[in-house]
Amino acid sequence: MRIDFWKMHGIGNDFIMLDDRDKAIADHIDYSDLAVQLCHRRFGIGADGIILARHSDTHDIRFVIINSDGSEPEMCGNGMRCFAKYLYENNILVKDEMNVQTLAGTVVPRIEKKQNGQVVSVCVDMGKPKLVPDQIPFVHGGDMALEVPIETEQGITSVSCVSMGNPHAVIFVDDLSLVDIETIGPVVETHPRFPEKTNVEFIEVISDSQIKMRVWERGAGVTLACGTGACGAVTAAHLTGRVGRQVRVHLDGGDLDISWDESSGHIFKTGPAQTVFNGTVDI
Repeated sequence: MRIDFWKMHGIGNDFIMLDDRDKAIADHIDYSDLAVQLCHRRFGIGADGIILARHSDTHDIRFVIINSDGSEPEMCGNGMRCFAKYLYENNILVKDEMNVQTLAGTVVPRIEKKQNGQVVSVCVDMGKPKLVPDQIPFVHGGDMALEVPIETEQGITSVSCVSMGNPHAVIFVDDLSLVDIETIGPVVETHPRFPEKTNVEFIEVISDSQIKMRVWERGAGVTLACGTGACGAVTAAHLTGRVGRQVRVHLDGGDLDISWDESSGHIFKTGPAQTVFNGTVDI
């Protein structure tokens, strides 16, 4: 079976975009197997995950994402910006604001900037962060889990836990350059107090409006960016008194602007989405 694809990235977090509204791909191959095959960086196209457009009876469109290891996360903020651009530029859904069905609930991306008919920037209403430990999920007895020490084989690590439809463990550090992410990331990701595993964000605070972030992404390892992680990091940083509600997050792949609206409680994430190349592949 030969299928069309777009290779895209949101500040270095890269994806293979596929249209499966007719379920032809699903009828041919399991999505998990397809993701492992296509995302391999030597034997495939190479990506952090695949994203598929699916029909929805309740929303404009359905968003399905599968990580490079074949696991299915609830949502992906960088992927959602790419998804909006992909839909708009392929005439699948030509709307400046879209209601998208995800495993994390309804997500609303809005086209912020266009040039010559091409989408340059997308703002995504990420909804309200979840802070109750059972909803993250994180095993903890309190109402929130901010700077909670957990014991790992690498020693005691303090985590602040947030869900943006998917779980995040935020770790504040003095100097990101001194952190061994590839060692600490996986032991926190798979810690037994996170029953569904977790994404892990390492944060260095620059000022009350800027932070640096590196990420160990659940199911993908080190990635250049994580949109939901940036939202979770700003949430944790604000609640612990480190930053305000308008924060620029500097990631390895580029910058994201995060705004936590006080009246609605919703978090808005604005950033670029770019197409790398497109083509066809046999599966």
